[in-house]
Amino acid sequence: MHRLRRDVSACATDDGMVLLDERAGRYWQLNTTGALILNTLLDGATPQQTAHRLATTHPVTHERALTDVTALIDHLTQEHLVTTS
Repeated sequence: MHRLRRDVSACATDDGMVLLDERAGRYWQLNTTGALILNTLLDGATPQQTAHRLATTHPVTHERALTDVTALIDHLTQEHLVTTS
């Protein structure tokens, strides 16, 4: 399961989501697809389930969707914005 770190705040916007890393004072902006991926993961879906949802709502193959989901998870984890438990 993926979670935002406790010192990271999220706010939905008209065109995605903004994350605030309160430790570093840095903002991160996600487009609508990135926000969909993150929200789906935060709701408890696995990366595979998230990729399936992405592939059924966007013109992308399941394989490409899984690659994109994994890349976003890796990036957010490297930036210490999300954790897995």
